[in-house]
Amino acid sequence: MVAVDTAREEQAIRRVTDGLLDTYGEMHSVQHVEAAIAAARSRFAGHPVREFVPILIERIVRLELDSVGESDDETTVSGTAAPAPAETSARRPPLPSRRDALILGGAAVVVGAVAVGVGVRRGGAPAPAAASEAPASNVVRGAVGSEKIPFFSDPRVGAALAAHGLRVEVEAAGSRQIATSLDLNAFDFAFPSSAPAAERILRARNITAKYTPFSSPMAIATFQPIADLLTRANVVKPGPAPTFDIGRYLELVRVNTEWAQLPDNTAYPVRKNILVSTTDPRTSNSAAMYLSIASFVANDNAIVQGGAAEQSVLPTVSKLFVGQGYTESTTEGPFQEYLTSGMGATPLVLIYEAQFVEAIARGQVKPGMVLTYPSPTVLSKHTLVPLRAGGDQLGRLLTGDPALRRLAAEHGFRTGDAAEFATATKGMPVAADLIDVVETPTYDTLEHLLDGVSRTYN
Repeated sequence: MVAVDTAREEQAIRRVTDGLLDTYGEMHSVQHVEAAIAAARSRFAGHPVREFVPILIERIVRLELDSVGESDDETTVSGTAAPAPAETSARRPPLPSRRDALILGGAAVVVGAVAVGVGVRRGGAPAPAAASEAPASNVVRGAVGSEKIPFFSDPRVGAALAAHGLRVEVEAAGSRQIATSLDLNAFDFAFPSSAPAAERILRARNITAKYTPFSSPMAIATFQPIADLLTRANVVKPGPAPTFDIGRYLELVRVNTEWAQLPDNTAYPVRKNILVSTTDPRTSNSAAMYLSIASFVANDNAIVQGGAAEQSVLPTVSKLFVGQGYTESTTEGPFQEYLTSGMGATPLVLIYEAQFVEAIARGQVKPGMVLTYPSPTVLSKHTLVPLRAGGDQLGRLLTGDPALRRLAAEHGFRTGDAAEFATATKGMPVAADLIDVVETPTYDTLEHLLDGVSRTYN
């Protein structure tokens, strides 16, 4: 059983509350917003897996508040949700609220760090399927990186899969956690967020089949005042798609530079080291991809090979992680903190580009939030490993079905079709072409580096 970290959950709920009041304060009274949060939270009472509870509460309440007007403030927040505002639904509909195991059209999403069904149905029995919905005769279960939860939660994705006779249930976990510690015997497929994590599964289970339907480059989300500070420090290079110079950044990290030590810093004069917030490299793929980038630069801009090179870069790359203190196992946590808490808590956060695109489409990116690209960066190649026949069918569909590829692009993933991605992200501050991209180290080298970083935590 996963232990409940009450203090962290309370802190996350406070951040969610502040964000919702900021967004809906002019449309709904404070009492109404707080009542909606309390009602949503009560639905998860007693559930042992808490990691995604604040995120689910926020999504439930956003849908509730979008569906009721100010005149309804004195009534209980319930009933059938109205369509979302045009600016949100133009790209994709918002996530539905309570349904058992997040049954969304033809796709069921089981969210948690262990296999549990989180009841998120808005009272009563599950809503009946639409008359036009194709029968979902084959349930396919998978373990996926948390950044793909919005994609599988999209009712349009569920409908496209149901048209092929599939109903997909997914459980979110850190990608390295999927590859190293999660019991995969209960799943039909594993869908970590990188080729190295998938390689570990392939080796362990003696499997050769795999699918890479889409990818996402690593990115760093920040705020304009921070970007301005780092521009003067020669770390950030402004432009339509600003870049983040990892070499210059590592120079600052090596000498433990604090924010307050940056010249002419009146925007963020805090006495803590300049560090990008990441996930835990022992469990999360995004941190492993960050390690790939940093080790390349620390190794004189060459992919790390051999024991001598590994030992040479470890002192530098380890500082990127151990100095952060507590880190989470999936990118959803730090990115939600970035979206709701502002630069005071997370001035720099490592994310997948697709997460920022998703947040823009949902209206969560506020003025002053800035997406930058590490220079160099790596492509996180989302790789599906089929464990049973249903997983293989899903891999083929995600790779080849035009509707699913288009939907993946709308959720910010790069499918290999540049025009498809450009259409889906038109008007967004994303890089049209990625030039400064390097490969990750070999599977064995990356594992050695991760083991080395892990030892520094003890």
